Amino acid sequence: MSSNTDFLSTNEQSNASLDMDAHEVFSLLRETSRTFSLSIEGLPGTLKHEIAVSYLLFRVSDYLEDHETISPERKIALLERWDDVLEDETELTGFLNELDTIPHRPDDPEAVVAYRSGSLLGALQAFPQKATQAIFRRVRETTRGMAKWQAKGPRVEDETEMDDYMHYVAGIVGYLVTDLFAEHSPGVARRRDTLMPLAREFGLALQTVNILRGLRKDFERGWIFVPRTFCTSHGLTPSELFSPDARTAALQVVDDLVLKAERHLMSGVAYIRLIPRHLHRLRLACMWPLLFAAKTVAVSRNNPQVLCGEVKIGRETVKKIMRDSTLWGWSNAWLTSYTRRLLVSPAV
Repeated sequence: MSSNTDFLSTNEQSNASLDMDAHEVFSLLRETSRTFSLSIEGLPGTLKHEIAVSYLLFRVSDYLEDHETISPERKIALLERWDDVLEDETELTGFLNELDTIPHRPDDPEAVVAYRSGSLLGALQAFPQKATQAIFRRVRETTRGMAKWQAKGPRVEDETEMDDYMHYVAGIVGYLVTDLFAEHSPGVARRRDTLMPLAREFGLALQTVNILRGLRKDFERGWIFVPRTFCTSHGLTPSELFSPDARTAALQVVDDLVLKAERHLMSGVAYIRLIPRHLHRLRLACMWPLLFAAKTVAVSRNNPQVLCGEVKIGRETVKKIMRDSTLWGWSNAWLTSYTRRLLVSPAV
């Protein structure tokens, strides 16, 4: 089964600068996310390099937003400075000087990515113009959205607000992935308008699961992404969510988040089903994070550990999901059935 019959040729592009940059880019990628590096490095041609660089540029914004020791006002200023760099690279030196003023560990991969942002921006010069324009546009949208939410504050009123936050940090990533897929595949390009709303849902799915996994850590740094209305419907305030005395009601709130994640994940399945089946490597790149997320949802359901720490799936489970999907992921019927089974499977 061919995975290239619908893929535009990139042989005419010069790969000299890509090869030199790729070593640094993929090393940074593996250090910051083993999970996403598995998906991205399996992509064909220069697409994997475009998405790897894009992912790391998004991580620069994440690093600034998630920094645990600086004030929201400082984060806003840094995010705005990063946005200036994305508009005009001559601002890079000033941005790097600003990074020197905030605490960081030299061995922190997130900090390393931020300090190497100049190299990442340089890698964009080897990409086709449309891809580069899409990357700049989407990373800037995310960066400005993060600044908006830092100004708003650490409380989420309702599901609409939660989705707005998740749109900026993950939904836009779905848009960019689709932008780049469409540039490389005529089959994806023909379905782009149908894929785009599902791409946002896909991003919201993964971010909802991230919020589930990070409930306690976010609370400890002063943020609660669970909508207040989710809590009040079970007689709680957001701050009571982590009280041992409210564990039963809190687990009902967790179940509401689980149901929300499930809805978004099935939209993610619909997204993958629209990718032509012979583009197996593209499908797998989307499939693996979605299936890992589905299993994490199953592990999180009615699990008090969600409120006390971080739930994870085992390495053997990850390997099995990758093996199964590599063999059968070309089948849309299998994908739908397998995802549903993962969502309800017992915790591991």
